[in-house]
Amino acid sequence: MDWILETTSSYAFVFLRLGLAVTFFLHSTQQIFGWHGGRGLKAHLANWRDKQHIPVPVGALGLFIEFFGSLALLIGFLTRPFALGLALFIVIAMFKSHVRHGFFLARRPGEASGIEYTLALFLMAMALFVGGGGALSVDRLLSQ
Repeated sequence: MDWILETTSSYAFVFLRLGLAVTFFLHSTQQIFGWHGGRGLKAHLANWRDKQHIPVPVGALGLFIEFFGSLALLIGFLTRPFALGLALFIVIAMFKSHVRHGFFLARRPGEASGIEYTLALFLMAMALFVGGGGALSVDRLLSQ
């Protein structure tokens, strides 16, 4: 249990953690609640089931991790387990949706994107998995 909460005292990890938390929070609220122009939970789960062949329980678990993981990362609580969960979620998205479109982001609106963005998110999540939540995190308070 000590390793899960142990973290570096670096402030760099705070910025990394907050950036990833806000990104995943906004993205998950699009998918779950339909906010920010999103389609909502029912449409996302149906799309993943029908087009990506991701079973509904797996998709729901991914959205659970994405939403609650983003909130946990925001305060730096259980950073390592949630960062690993988000990294796995990103890898699935990368291989199910983006890898066939190459590396780069979409060049025009409506065009499919490659792995450029998802790879950056994956690497951010893995950095948090390795280094923890950093200074100003609940993990750091609990591990002292």
